[in-house]
Amino acid sequence: MSRIGRKPLYLPDTVKVEILDGSLKFTGPKGTLESVIPEGIKVEQKENVLSFTRDSDVPSVRALHGLARRLAQNCVTGVTEGFEKHLLLQGTGYRVAGNPEGLTLSLGFSHPVIFKKVPGVNITVEGQDKIHISGIDKQLVGQVAANIRELKKPEPYKGKGIRYSDEVVIKKQGKTATKTAA
Repeated sequence: MSRIGRKPLYLPDTVKVEILDGSLKFTGPKGTLESVIPEGIKVEQKENVLSFTRDSDVPSVRALHGLARRLAQNCVTGVTEGFEKHLLLQGTGYRVAGNPEGLTLSLGFSHPVIFKKVPGVNITVEGQDKIHISGIDKQLVGQVAANIRELKKPEPYKGKGIRYSDEVVIKKQGKTATKTAA
């Protein structure tokens, strides 16, 4: 059996859950999220505890057992605490500024790059080189952070670009490092 799937999911007192046909709807202090229940997975609620069981041991159903529980856990965490990602801009002249439409980024191109706001995600700017992304949907927050990072990934020689705050960029040696002195 799945180690994650068989763990019970304890709900805080501030979270209410509705078991709908094929989905779970979580309501908490930060908002409402919905999680899909795959076919072959059953959800039972006893007081403030959800338990996930599967109908059969077919590999496709077994693969979704832990996933269903983890998606529900992410919804509970999202409606109570929320999720955050932090990005840093590194490089000479690389800047970010907030505007009403979203973000204006100077990334060494001949023009400023405009990143439009995404509904359900809060994007804030700290200084000229830090971006904070927060929201209740883990997948959406991660996707917005990845889309911003995709505008200018960190390059391996000088490390210039947009990176996650906890990301380590391993730098390569240049051509001059391999030359030997004659």
